[in-house]
Amino acid sequence: MYKNKILLITGGTGSFGNAILKKFLNTDIKEIRIFSRDEKKQDDMRRLYKDNRIKFYIGDVRDVSSIKNAMFNVDYIFHAAALKQVPSCEFFPLEAVKTNIIGTDNLLNVAIEYEVRKIICLSTDKAAYPINAMGISKAMMEKVFISKSKTVEEEKTTICGTRYGNVCASRGSVIPLFVEQIKQNKAITITNPNMTRFLMSLDEAVGLVEYAFSYGQSGDIMIQKSSACTIIDLAKALLELFHAENTIKIIGTRHGEKLYETLMTKEEFNVAEDKGDFYRIPADKRDLYYDKYFTLGDQNLSKEEEYNSNNTKRLTVEEIKEKLLAIDYIKDELIGW
Repeated sequence: MYKNKILLITGGTGSFGNAILKKFLNTDIKEIRIFSRDEKKQDDMRRLYKDNRIKFYIGDVRDVSSIKNAMFNVDYIFHAAALKQVPSCEFFPLEAVKTNIIGTDNLLNVAIEYEVRKIICLSTDKAAYPINAMGISKAMMEKVFISKSKTVEEEKTTICGTRYGNVCASRGSVIPLFVEQIKQNKAITITNPNMTRFLMSLDEAVGLVEYAFSYGQSGDIMIQKSSACTIIDLAKALLELFHAENTIKIIGTRHGEKLYETLMTKEEFNVAEDKGDFYRIPADKRDLYYDKYFTLGDQNLSKEEEYNSNNTKRLTVEEIKEKLLAIDYIKDELIGW
């Protein structure tokens, strides 16, 4: 399937980029291009993997010319480049617009021009009922790729996306923070003990993208059914794994945070297709003939419940520990502790 193919990963030096890279290095793919702004992380990857199938491109999705420089002969794209930190996007929302929205539009325009076969755009649970700048920008990113998917024949270029929740131990996430606090014998800072979050491993995130790559149709958003946990139970699980007795300090919900995250709105739930371990949210295929927007309806909102981290399967502390022990980061941090 991948023989003689070229894959481009935007934002390829991040947690997801490294995970998907490892996966594809075990295939017969011809070339993997890592596209990002960070030359230091690219050099780290070059030294780590030492595989001549990996090619590194310095560039920014905000800059069309740098995208074109990396796009020639590309067959597939995994688009992970984004501003992902909620606080930084709150303080600099236009920067989130430039990268997450305009950057995605730039990438897709170039990909269509170069006749890339398939593009998977990565989104987040924060895009569903968004309340912060990061979530709003990713929600608009989804609208951009859905809209763009209508402008090109699917046989030429397929554009679809994935939406997933918190990835365990990804850069800037809460698990590395808790581990650092444990190791420094500081209080573990909990915003709200009842706050719930989806808990996905990097392997599951990669698996979702692979599923979208194999089965996604133009305009689709693919979602994996995921378990969740409360933040307090996550902290307890880590304390037990590290045999630590740090105190827990409740600091209150931070600006831009929700009590729970939504992977699928109730409006989306009404049109979604259950695919076993996944949901497919098909694109709205209506065009600009406005009757169906203003005078005719075709959607029966029979389901009144969304799919969120508060009504999915709730992990116990023991189940959280089992999930954490499968993560390389946790294994490494436990060595010698």
